Amino acid sequence: MNKTRLAAIDIGTNSIRSIVIETSGNGKYRILDDEKVLARLGEGLHQTGAIAPAAWERAIEALTRQKKIIDGYKVSAIDAVATSAVRKASNGAELVRAIKKSTGLDIEVVSGEEEAELAALSAQHNFELDGVRHLIFDIGGGSLELISALGTHTEEMLSLELGAVFLTESFLKSDPVVGTEHQKLRKHIRKALKTAYTGERSGMQCLVGSGGTVTSIAAMVAAARKEKFDSLHGYELLRSEVVHLLAMLARKSDKERRAIPGLNPERSDIIVAGVTVVDELMDFFQVNHLKVNERGIREGLILRGLRKRNLLPEKKRRSWRDSALEFAHSCHIDEGHAEQVARLSLQLFKALAPRYGWGPKEMRLLDAAAIMHDVGYFISYSSHHKHSYHLIRHAELFGFTPRERELMANIARYHRKSVPKKKHEEFTRLSPDDQLLVARLGGILRLCDGLDRRRNAVVRELDCALSQDTLAVTLNGEEEMSVELYGAKAKSDLLQEACKLKLELHSGATEA
Repeated sequence: MNKTRLAAIDIGTNSIRSIVIETSGNGKYRILDDEKVLARLGEGLHQTGAIAPAAWERAIEALTRQKKIIDGYKVSAIDAVATSAVRKASNGAELVRAIKKSTGLDIEVVSGEEEAELAALSAQHNFELDGVRHLIFDIGGGSLELISALGTHTEEMLSLELGAVFLTESFLKSDPVVGTEHQKLRKHIRKALKTAYTGERSGMQCLVGSGGTVTSIAAMVAAARKEKFDSLHGYELLRSEVVHLLAMLARKSDKERRAIPGLNPERSDIIVAGVTVVDELMDFFQVNHLKVNERGIREGLILRGLRKRNLLPEKKRRSWRDSALEFAHSCHIDEGHAEQVARLSLQLFKALAPRYGWGPKEMRLLDAAAIMHDVGYFISYSSHHKHSYHLIRHAELFGFTPRERELMANIARYHRKSVPKKKHEEFTRLSPDDQLLVARLGGILRLCDGLDRRRNAVVRELDCALSQDTLAVTLNGEEEMSVELYGAKAKSDLLQEACKLKLELHSGATEA
């Protein structure tokens, strides 16, 4: 299969980012290189109206290095854009010419609306937004891009001068931040939003945010929660967490902020302004949930480039289950066994869900974990349950948050061998509530894996009767099921322990 390599460069007000990808033309791609430099191109731009000589040199140096890296990958095309700082600067066009002369790069200076379109392309590629009224936003150093939409239908698209660098230089002169300065900043943001946004504000279900400010918020909250994820893409935040984080940041000096776990020290001086914008956005639209898109405009560039070169097929509706199945297929799982275990798991789930208050979110965790529970075979049969944990934890799974990936990885890990123990670091770092959820859902998966011991889907249906302290399960099917009864009994330990239930197993076929 022919593979194509492309690169994208995003020259922002605060940072310059480059990315190199490889695609087979099926709409999917893998990242080969991802480089970021804090060039601070917009430093002092508000005061002088021009890009400063030092910032100019930092940009040329960063782009020269990034171009050499990209050339090493022998890409077929490079899409490079410059955003707010170059767009506004009196010497922006001159810088574009200087970059061309030094590096050979052709830079496209995009409008604020084009920036918004790129952010929307990325968000819609990464999140389940069909039928959901949402707001996509990207906070850069110089501007804030906003897209309100219902599903894939855009309602309103805006670009506002509410970037983290611009607002810091305009309003926050003191260290630590003085209350009066911060209030003036808040009022300015509110006024800008009220003046520019004319659409319906009510009924907005979630915000999808990208840019350094948003990923920094996620990293600080994750550190405070003592959560460790390889990626914060898809991370979910509550308004209350943003409010509390902002209050803490605003009280501290720049030196103190530099020591905050999760915050890049190079961003410490502009983080208060950036988080204030997020706080005001959530208040303005009365939205409680924020989803983190780590990719943003640079991925939008890649997607636009794939589309332009006919390497992006017509968009099909994506689903979390398709993503789980696709990943499982890539690991060459026994699909018949996976689907049988998933089907039986959901039957047990429905019997227990009312007692524990489980809903659609818990159901999809179990369903996806059941589909993927044997992916560890891809590495080795020995300890394949542990390999499944690591593969699922690091998988690119559409529609799941980092926390959900961690939960599914643990649920799948306990489908065989040991039950959860204090010495299992992956399990003990979960919150107590999540540990209990993993044990209960993992117990269901473990039992149902035993119910397909011969991997021939002998068990057709489960009749479940739940009393105060007993779960009676009757196995229905057309064949003799002694092996399935044995397999289920051998794997009933975790479910009985986690749910504090006695399990009674019967064979409908045998009794018939």
